[in-house]
Amino acid sequence: MFNKIILIGNLTKDPELRYTPQGTAVASFRIAVNSKIKQHGELKDDVLFIGVVVFGKQAESAGQYLSKGKSVLVEGRLQERSWEKDGQKHSKMEVVASSVRFLSRKTPSSSEEAGGESAPPEDIAPPEETTDLEPF
Repeated sequence: MFNKIILIGNLTKDPELRYTPQGTAVASFRIAVNSKIKQHGELKDDVLFIGVVVFGKQAESAGQYLSKGKSVLVEGRLQERSWEKDGQKHSKMEVVASSVRFLSRKTPSSSEEAGGESAPPEDIAPPEETTDLEPF
């Protein structure tokens, strides 16, 4: 069987960073993935909201560098999580990320528009790390 998913989207809120009892970092966040669909001859926006979980050093980097609205490319696998609460069964599909790439949006600064030199970037570029760590 083959279970791989690649998504590009924007964070809907800041990541939640926590640690397992063994000390492994775990970051959870949701991304909005936009696409266009044709419905009754018109193009309409379709938005999916997808939960993502990432482990280890990438989780720490996500917690440090990502925030609401930032664009990311997520590679991983789909996983269904099930639990019972108040006697009712619940389940949820989420992406367990093996790789999270931080994507930057190029926005021209006022000096670039005026033909001057570009201003230094506001954010420090996050490290590019890939890991297959999963504590469970």
